[in-house]
Amino acid sequence: MVTYIIRRLMLMVPTLFGITLIVFLVMAMAPGGIGGIILDEQQQLDTEAGRQLREYYEQRYGLDQPLLVQYGRWLNAISPLGTMTEADADDLPRLGITWPVEVDGEDQTRYMGLKAPDLGESMQFQRPVGTMIAEALPITLLLNIITIPVIYAIGITTGIFAAKFQGKTFDIGSGFTLLALWSVPTIWAAVMLIGIFANQEILYWFPTSGLQSHGADGFLFLPTWTEAGFQRGWLLDILWHLVLPIVCLSYAGFAFLSKLTRGSLLENLRADYVRTARAKGVSERDVLFRHVFRNSLLALITVAASILPALLSGSVVIEKIFSIPGMGRLAVDAVLARDREVVLAVTLVGGLIALTAELIRDICYAIADPRVSYE
Repeated sequence: MVTYIIRRLMLMVPTLFGITLIVFLVMAMAPGGIGGIILDEQQQLDTEAGRQLREYYEQRYGLDQPLLVQYGRWLNAISPLGTMTEADADDLPRLGITWPVEVDGEDQTRYMGLKAPDLGESMQFQRPVGTMIAEALPITLLLNIITIPVIYAIGITTGIFAAKFQGKTFDIGSGFTLLALWSVPTIWAAVMLIGIFANQEILYWFPTSGLQSHGADGFLFLPTWTEAGFQRGWLLDILWHLVLPIVCLSYAGFAFLSKLTRGSLLENLRADYVRTARAKGVSERDVLFRHVFRNSLLALITVAASILPALLSGSVVIEKIFSIPGMGRLAVDAVLARDREVVLAVTLVGGLIALTAELIRDICYAIADPRVSYE
């Protein structure tokens, strides 16, 4: 198992290279070029200031160099092991490898050694990309940490009862309802939920956007009663804002998982070992949960590895609609502005999370089924 994990971790590196290279080439070949949209928005595309800003971009990001050279510079920047200038190498470990280079007509020395990874600077906001990722990633992870238990709790529970009462009212009703939910587009559902449950003229139960109410920084952490009345508190205020986004992220997931759980359980309920267990006098509850459900875990684990990446991609739409400052909204804004450094950083983080989920899935296979071995 240890050898397998090490091998998979090593394979992540070329996979991430391939993902980021494709995204890099798509952005570089898109109409307008890197940073062109930003210059256009600033109405500086044909001005002297625009020309100077374009020259700054070319020098800062190497936009005047071949595409593979630009990509190599980005890899060197994000890597903990790479080349650096003499000024950067003063306080960093060196490997003793040096070579002379000429930069702007001046002779300089490049060093190879360990350094701090640098995700670059956003062209649009003029801020370090690492800081922007550190601000947006926890919000997206919060959405997913809440959404995944909701998906599994509802999906597995309804799937078990649908299999247990096959052909009865609950099975037929839940099957029709879940199929209808799975068929509803997320964008349409988000707009309808806002129009109904966040509309002051209909049902103003939830806020339309954001993560916190105005002045929430001054709230106490937990709900409390004050002289002015009930105050939701900081925690409840965030959960109140997250209700509609989580509904939009979870309904398709638990609808699919419920149908998968039902099908997997029904397949195992027809197996010979179930008839043997019943013949031995094992209770129906033990047959269902101790034998059938355990043997159905492999199908659920397979889906689990795809749920997290799907939620990350789905949050792109949800965060934009509900104005949540997470990774999804950051990615959309960066793509629209051709902000290459931000797009590549979001791609790198998203790819790393997806590959980690695949690795965890394979480990869970071995835990759930002793017959699975990676030696």
